[in-house]
Amino acid sequence: MASSICSHSPSGEPQEVASYFTEDAVFQGLHPYAVGRQGVTAYYDSQPLDLTAEYRALEARQLAEGVLLGYLGVDFSFTDRPTLEITLSVVLRRVADEWLITHYQMSKLN
Repeated sequence: MASSICSHSPSGEPQEVASYFTEDAVFQGLHPYAVGRQGVTAYYDSQPLDLTAEYRALEARQLAEGVLLGYLGVDFSFTDRPTLEITLSVVLRRVADEWLITHYQMSKLN
C-alpha cells in the first residue's frame, strides 16, 4: 500500500499520478473535490514545481478482501513558504493485479 501512495509524488507528471487512481476515484485535496482521473490530473497540474512531500504511514487497515484503508501524515515542503503539515486518508481497491486509490482526502488539522 505504501508504495502505491508514495510513488505518486506531487512532483510527478499529473497524468502519471492520476494513473494510480480508479476511474471513479473521489479526490479531495486542499481544493474543492473532484471525481475521476481528470480531476486528479487537474489538481496535480496546478501544484508548484518545487513542491515535495514526505509521507509517514500512521495507520493501515484491511477493510475487506481487496480493500485497504491508509491514514498518513504528510509534510509538503516549498522553497518560498513554510512546510504544510496535513493528514491524508486513502482507500485503496485491488483492481486486477494492482492497488489503485479509490478515495483520497486531505485534512489540515491546525
